[in-house]
Amino acid sequence: MLRLLLSMTLLNPTAEPPLDAVPAAHVLTPGGDRLGYAPAGRARSDTGVLIGHDPVAGTAVMCGGAVLRSRSRSLVLTAAHCLYHRGRRLRGLVFMPGYHGGRAPLGIWPAVQSWVPSGWRDQPDSPARLPYDLALVGVAGKGRSSLESVAGRGLRPVARGTMSRGRALDLLGYPAGRRYPGTRLYHCLGQAAPYRGVLVTHNCHASGGGSGGPALYGGAVAGVVSSSSPLSDPAGFTVLAPLDSRPFARMLSRADRVMRRG
Repeated sequence: MLRLLLSMTLLNPTAEPPLDAVPAAHVLTPGGDRLGYAPAGRARSDTGVLIGHDPVAGTAVMCGGAVLRSRSRSLVLTAAHCLYHRGRRLRGLVFMPGYHGGRAPLGIWPAVQSWVPSGWRDQPDSPARLPYDLALVGVAGKGRSSLESVAGRGLRPVARGTMSRGRALDLLGYPAGRRYPGTRLYHCLGQAAPYRGVLVTHNCHASGGGSGGPALYGGAVAGVVSSSSPLSDPAGFTVLAPLDSRPFARMLSRADRVMRRG
């Protein structure tokens, strides 16, 4: 049985990946490394990083994020745990689409509001929380320009019931650590299967910094990178929080309505 453990304790940016985290036969990504990941080749305007500050620890925390298509044109999708550090809400959260090489070519977009599902807020840290490890962040516009008017049209959420079993997802993120720069977009192809409200792939083993990035299914986003097995696991896996749920649809509708009102 899978050991679904929370990413806050597993995705450690300083951890050294083992030599055989994902069996070579399971790596689907062309040029994929021992975790199944390879450089994406170029930055994407609809994907970037969220950075926030923990004033107690005095540290900055970085996660992946993606521009989500909405009528307000101002929403970012990420993981719920990316809004916190050691249980504390991060301050000064900003989103940088198209982030590459430590630069933000499309600007820095300050967050003005955020939403997480009640299933995340109301439960203690446990595997039962993982299906709700989703968050939406509303960012302020720049004059008359919205996030989507600068970064391009956002990713659309996958429609319920349209995913076929066995089709690979493309996981995007900015892994950090001794073998990863943390400033460059990486991707991993993984076949995902449903398991107790989440999606699990054994083809990708997300390292620190990979949280919050989107999992693409065709031209849509099917989930968010949430957690992984310990890096010492010789058959590592990654857990994705899926978007094709009614709680997420309700949260998206509410967030979009609030951001449209300004």
